[in-house]
Amino acid sequence: QVQVVESGGGSVQPGGSLRLSCVASGISFSRYAMGWYRQGPGKQRELVARISSAGSTNYADVVKGRFTISRDNAKNTVSLQMNSLKPDDTAAYYCNAGFLGSYYWGQGTQVTVSS
Repeated sequence: QVQVVESGGGSVQPGGSLRLSCVASGISFSRYAMGWYRQGPGKQRELVARISSAGSTNYADVVKGRFTISRDNAKNTVSLQMNSLKPDDTAAYYCNAGFLGSYYWGQGTQVTVSS
């Protein structure tokens, strides 16, 4: 059974930092591209950052230079370090695992950036 579980969300003031983690089990983790998506209030879900099985990364323009995605294949974990957070970063953040047309989603973790 595949499980994708996010953690690390919370409330933070503008300019603060948070680190999200996602553990995926039941899959050959190292084969999967891993991504973080987010969905803000009244908005569509959007890609935040993605890391390929080979470790290549890409980011949404709005988070470049502030967010860093990384993976630890030994721990089946992908992380998202978020710095210089802005109120517009407020959203539910979802972890996604994808490989050859198979995709798995976590339940999401809420990030709220507010003073």
